Amino acid sequence: MPKHLRKISEETLHENPWWKYKHDTYEKPNGQVGDYFYGETPGGAAMIVPVLPDGKLVLTLQHRYLEDKQSIEFPAGGLKFGQLPIDAAKGELIEETGFVATDIVKVGVFSSLNGLFRDECHIFIAHVIVQGEQHLDDTEEIDILYRKPEDLEEMIRNNEIWDGMTMATWSLVRHHLM
Repeated sequence: MPKHLRKISEETLHENPWWKYKHDTYEKPNGQVGDYFYGETPGGAAMIVPVLPDGKLVLTLQHRYLEDKQSIEFPAGGLKFGQLPIDAAKGELIEETGFVATDIVKVGVFSSLNGLFRDECHIFIAHVIVQGEQHLDDTEEIDILYRKPEDLEEMIRNNEIWDGMTMATWSLVRHHLM
């Protein structure tokens, strides 16, 4: 069993409403001291897989600034401080798609960048029926897509879906839907 690093100190280098950039000093088992830089979110994120009565899935198509390209994703968003993951998932579903969940089940949780960020993503499946208006942030332009579950496998293979959180979420929920 490998020995672990022992934290000596921790400091926040930068903080904004979405995350903190941190620096830890640690000691190795051999006594050497090192530095570890990482990000931390207030509560992680929540991603929700909306399922229509006909079995089709609701996805979003939105522009991602850092990659400067369109991304097909399940609705998702960061948790605000103290917010429950299920409440964040329901809120993002309404905000991004206008759909309201009639039945929602937590499927799992994963860490998307465990070497760079202290962060976890909570995954939910929801049955949806009624679609209202989207409530987008002023920086968002989101189109709604409807796809059969079996279409997602090919979309991932063809790199039409390239978002890591969506791919990880699909690996957790696909056996519930296919």
